[in-house]
Amino acid sequence: MDFIEISAKTYDEAVTDALVQLGVTSDQVEIEVIDKGSAGFLGIGSRPVKIKVSKKLTVEGYLKKFLSDIFAAMKIEAEIITKLNEENHSIEVELKGDEMGVLIGKRGQTLDSLQLLANNAVHKNFETYYKVKLDTENYRIRRRETLENLAKNIAYKVKRTKRSVALEPMNPFERRVIHSALQSDRYVVTHSEGEDPFRHVVVSLKR
Repeated sequence: MDFIEISAKTYDEAVTDALVQLGVTSDQVEIEVIDKGSAGFLGIGSRPVKIKVSKKLTVEGYLKKFLSDIFAAMKIEAEIITKLNEENHSIEVELKGDEMGVLIGKRGQTLDSLQLLANNAVHKNFETYYKVKLDTENYRIRRRETLENLAKNIAYKVKRTKRSVALEPMNPFERRVIHSALQSDRYVVTHSEGEDPFRHVVVSLKR
């Protein structure tokens, strides 16, 4: 139940009744007065106060609805599980369903796009900054492991051939994984070149 309409003799009574029924506190609701009511004359013609009380949309609730609308348009059924961390203002979103491969897309491009849309939507509608992280089927962890293995293989190739290697274009997260994986390597160095969306990492032999 997201909202209720309550009638009572006074405004305060109506609000109290609504809060009890919704199981929330006053800071968690928005109140709209439908009818201010009237005391009448000597009790004759009196009219109760009528209010509409709605639960305020939380950032998690908003995010779930936003993603649900997108998935409905894509005709994809997905369970949306959110975990809010108020300490670092982040929201981890796990998606579950039978068609998660479609949501991941090629090299995670669809998942990244959904994550970008979700972040923009939340930033636009809430004053507090929240970083939204979308994942499904542990894709982010698996992708990180794949990139770390790729970085080591490329580093080995650069050491063997003594020639620089330019990797395929990657998003900022993936480029950071490559840089991080090789930052302690004594023989190779990494840097990024180009402009998004074609920005890529170059692995070279240290001079």
